[in-house]
Amino acid sequence: MLDKRKIRLMTRAAIYEKTYGEEDLKVTGYYQKDYVSLNVWITLIWMTVGYALTAALLFISCGESVVEGITFVRMMIIAAIVIGLYLSLLIIFAIGAGSFYKKRHTQAKQRVKKYMRDLSQMEKIDLKKEKNRS
Repeated sequence: MLDKRKIRLMTRAAIYEKTYGEEDLKVTGYYQKDYVSLNVWITLIWMTVGYALTAALLFISCGESVVEGITFVRMMIIAAIVIGLYLSLLIIFAIGAGSFYKKRHTQAKQRVKKYMRDLSQMEKIDLKKEKNRS
C-alpha cells in the first residue's frame, strides 16, 4: 500500500534537488564566515576592476578638457575626489555583499536542514515498514 506521507516527502525532496540542491550543498560546504568573506573579496575585486575601467573610459573621453588647464592643486582635488569615490563605493559594496552572502548562506543552510530532515523521515518510514513485515 502506498504511503501518502512518504510520497509527499519524496516529491518535496525531488523538487528541492531539482531547484536548489546542488547550489545549496556547495554553499553549505563552507563555514558561513569563510563563504561570506570569500565572496565579499571576489565582489570587491570585480568592483575595483569595473571602477578602474570606468575611470579609464571617462579619462579617455573627457581627459583632454580636464588636463588642459591643470594645476597641482586641481590635480590633487581630482585625485582626492576619485579616491574618495572609490573608497566610498568600496565600503558600500563590502557592506552590501556581506549582508547578501550572509543571508544567502543562512537560507541555504535552512533548506539543506529541511531536506535532510525529510530524508530522515523517509528512512524512518522505511524502517517502520520493514519492522512491520517481519
